[in-house]
Amino acid sequence: MVKMLSRSRFFPVWLIILLFLVISIITRITLLASIPASGITFPQAAGAFCIGLLYDSTVAVFVILPFVLQLWLQNDRIYRKRLLPFITAFFIGSTALLLFTNVVPRAFCPPLHTALIVYVVLRFAVYLLLYFVPAFRQRWRAGVLYTGLGLVIFLLLLNAVSEWFFWQEFSTRYNFIAVDYLVYTTEVLGNIAESYPIGWILAGLLVIAALTVYLFRKPVRQSVQQPLPVVRRSLLALVLMTLPLLVYYTVSAKWRQFSRNEYANSLAGDGLFEFATAFTQNELDFYQFYTTLPDTTAFRITREQLQTPNSRFTSNDPYSIEREISYAEPERKQNVVLISVESLSADFMRAFGSTENITPQLDSLAAHSLFFNNLYASGTRTVRGLEALSLSIPPTPGQSIVKRPDNGGLFSLGSVLRSHGYTTQYLYGGYSYFDNMKTFFGNNGYTVIDRSAIPPEKVHYENIWGVADEDLFSLALQVLDSNSATGKPFFTHIMTVSNHRPYTYPEGRIDIPPARQVRQGAVKYTDYAIGRFLREARSKKWFDSTVFVIVSDHCAGSAGSVELPVTGYHIPMLIYAPALLQPKEVNTLAAQIDVAPTILGLLNLRYRSKFFGQDLLHLPPGRERAFISTYQGLGYLRNGKLVVQSPVHRLAHYTPDFATGNATPAPADDTLTRQAIAYYQSISWLLKHRRQTE
Repeated sequence: MVKMLSRSRFFPVWLIILLFLVISIITRITLLASIPASGITFPQAAGAFCIGLLYDSTVAVFVILPFVLQLWLQNDRIYRKRLLPFITAFFIGSTALLLFTNVVPRAFCPPLHTALIVYVVLRFAVYLLLYFVPAFRQRWRAGVLYTGLGLVIFLLLLNAVSEWFFWQEFSTRYNFIAVDYLVYTTEVLGNIAESYPIGWILAGLLVIAALTVYLFRKPVRQSVQQPLPVVRRSLLALVLMTLPLLVYYTVSAKWRQFSRNEYANSLAGDGLFEFATAFTQNELDFYQFYTTLPDTTAFRITREQLQTPNSRFTSNDPYSIEREISYAEPERKQNVVLISVESLSADFMRAFGSTENITPQLDSLAAHSLFFNNLYASGTRTVRGLEALSLSIPPTPGQSIVKRPDNGGLFSLGSVLRSHGYTTQYLYGGYSYFDNMKTFFGNNGYTVIDRSAIPPEKVHYENIWGVADEDLFSLALQVLDSNSATGKPFFTHIMTVSNHRPYTYPEGRIDIPPARQVRQGAVKYTDYAIGRFLREARSKKWFDSTVFVIVSDHCAGSAGSVELPVTGYHIPMLIYAPALLQPKEVNTLAAQIDVAPTILGLLNLRYRSKFFGQDLLHLPPGRERAFISTYQGLGYLRNGKLVVQSPVHRLAHYTPDFATGNATPAPADDTLTRQAIAYYQSISWLLKHRRQTE
């Protein structure tokens, strides 16, 4: 086959398509083999590979475009008839450029001056060889193809390895997270360099790419010698260049959603195709892609769900959820320290069945706190958790509000407490430009403090994500002392970073050596840092008047054979204030968006609320529900049932297994369906019309 194709001038194009498909199939097999207990049946696996082949072919027609253009426009006549005038013009232009560089760049940048001279001389030599040595023309053209092929093969292999690492971390093909990683290259590339032997990996891929080019060197060289009339060459090139346009308008990203097994659906995709889809769809219009109700109906249902004995709607506006919240008890202007912990899954704790003893501090603290054991995170990323904790709104499809433009002046936990005289702050152990945190919190009334506030000599340990959690908490103690000295109550939101790949931390803190670079060690180190922080805080005069809230931003993983496995969203929350609160275990089904109103309820604060979350300690029986989501799947959990909305206008109903995360299809429940639509539609409407502001 290779011998036959080598007789074609377009052999490099066919070779790239073949190699791309082979690499994609091997990648898909490798990903399938790495899934433990995926539950994928043979028909589902076969479907994944067949649909995957379609997506792979779609991407391949884009990859070959540079080679199609080169082989189409490459014409030996230019070397015989048109090159001499070009050489003359190049010589005159280059001489002028070198004269200019003698005046400006030599003083400004000597290496640049030298590089320009080398480039001009080499380029001029190449042109002379092309004109006077006919045999060199074919070698030159073959050499260009060898270089291009080597580069493409290397990049395809690098993408395959990247997909494997991404799959190990997130159990899915590229998505919005990969797009974020493209934006935050410093942290991401640093994380990769600290987590993997990247030098050896790149060297290995270069060797494989070079060997592949060497293996096919003869047919590539032979293809250069094959004549092809300009008309036939143009027709073939135009057909190949039309294919990308054709597939762009015909191939749909939703075709991969062919089964009930999310692993199979992910395998059916192509990483580069999924990346391009995520890049162009970082925000989805709810009204365009999801099932809707009349707006008045949606808001009527939402208002009914938000009505509680201690709340009163402030107007009859059918599109308003603003309520006056009041409590019989007097207000308590206690300080609040909210610690959102990176990737703290519920099943890390002993109370949820863990036997690894990786959260001894939190396990002990749970017995002395309000311990919420039935709480669910809004999403799978830190920004989604920050959105839920600060804005108390259901997750909207696409990117988190934290990452979107024009996200300032929103109604938030910080804005409520600031209006009551609180100092409001956000502390982060990394650089706060990451994930747009500085812009989001800074534009919503928080003072943002990050690792820049820590002198280098006071940093015990750091990796690419930020300083070790103990250093973050040392900074927090200084900030809280300063807050206390002002005499004003304070609200300080602290975001940890250590429980994140590469899972490194200072030596000698816990019994799991950091050299092992395992998540269990990172979890136990963060647990150690929290325990140390609270022990040191007990000696502070502000301790007895402070409420400490410890809650996860999201789980360590959300993989499962269903789109929204409930176990991938189950997180713990502890509210610790020994001088103010009696320990209690709270079993109420709760959403991450309920944290803010619950905190305000503990303070008996009277305020006007636009929150969708509710005070869990004053919630009427039967009103419990939770929201869980991916970037496209919007879940509504209530009464042991799960309603999932997804594009395009899809609704699915499940009975989730809260022990395994699996789910079985369930009959549609019209009441739950309408509630699910109403919540998500209402917040989408309010954000779209800029009504969710202070």
